[in-house]
Amino acid sequence: MLHGPAAMGEPWQPQPQQQQRLPGLGNASEPSAWPSAAGGPGTAAPGGGGAGAGAGAGAGGAVSPWDIALCATGTAVAGENALVLAVLFYTPSLRAPMFLLIGSLALADLLAGLGLVANFAVRYLLRPPSEAAELGAAGLLLAAFSASVCSLLAITVDRYLSLYNALTYHSERTLGFTCAMVLLMWLLCLGVGLLPLLGWNCLRDQSACSILRPVTKDNAAVLAVTFLLLFALMMQLYLQICKIAFRHAQQIAVQHQFIATAQATSTRKGLSTLSLILGTFALCWIPFAIYSLVADSSYPVVYTYSLALPATCNSLINPIIYAFRNPDIQKSLWLACCGCIPSTFSSRPRTSSDV
Repeated sequence: MLHGPAAMGEPWQPQPQQQQRLPGLGNASEPSAWPSAAGGPGTAAPGGGGAGAGAGAGAGGAVSPWDIALCATGTAVAGENALVLAVLFYTPSLRAPMFLLIGSLALADLLAGLGLVANFAVRYLLRPPSEAAELGAAGLLLAAFSASVCSLLAITVDRYLSLYNALTYHSERTLGFTCAMVLLMWLLCLGVGLLPLLGWNCLRDQSACSILRPVTKDNAAVLAVTFLLLFALMMQLYLQICKIAFRHAQQIAVQHQFIATAQATSTRKGLSTLSLILGTFALCWIPFAIYSLVADSSYPVVYTYSLALPATCNSLINPIIYAFRNPDIQKSLWLACCGCIPSTFSSRPRTSSDV
């Protein structure tokens, strides 16, 4: 039996179907940048609904508190790492290859911070929305975080080789060779960042999107597996560093019994540094990498945000671990800020048992 207009003889017209929107996710046809799960520049905040809820995000609409947190984190990351780069640039004595690697890490984290701020601006401030800008912001984040992880691996390799070939490594390692390796690493990471702009994205096939939209699920899986392999390599290298440091400390203690206590203290300090490095890196990145393997854009966006935020905080912690704990950089900071060096400042040279 017919009901409604058809029963009265009126021609039946199909009703337009309202496009389904998941809470916090944007229109499936709108581009988006990492780390949002699938939101576009006109995306409603997590928990918001309605087809037009996010249309005015940049003009008085609701802004996701997660995006605000990521933008604030990016601002802090950019400022902190800019300070490290300024110290390295304006201090002539900090030109050794080790400081070049620290500078590479600081530059990568600086770009990551700027990428988070740019992602926020593209999503909420840029009108009209630009697909190229979305892909550019996503590419900048991919390149920056890839360079950050690769710089951490380069610092690990440098520490390992400086202990494994303690007698010859510092004479063989030249600044030009280190510059060439860093340049090659950055070219590789820039290539990774260009992939979304070169068509490796899911803007034309929403079912292929990962939580790192516009990165596809397959590409996100490759990035996550690569990251886990790099972390496993870093862990293996640091275990070898630990063994070598212990062996060197024992040899020095046997030859010079009177400084055995000092060497033991140095070794314990090195092990605490090792635990800090690996523990921080694992806590920040491993959950997000594993989640990238098993999840896709259909998962609740809050999970993506809650795991992406700690990962970005790793770039906030890196300067503290690798730069501000370095005695030479500390000395430069004291001179730049106060014009003097405290009498309690310790400038003990690094030994082979330091990790």
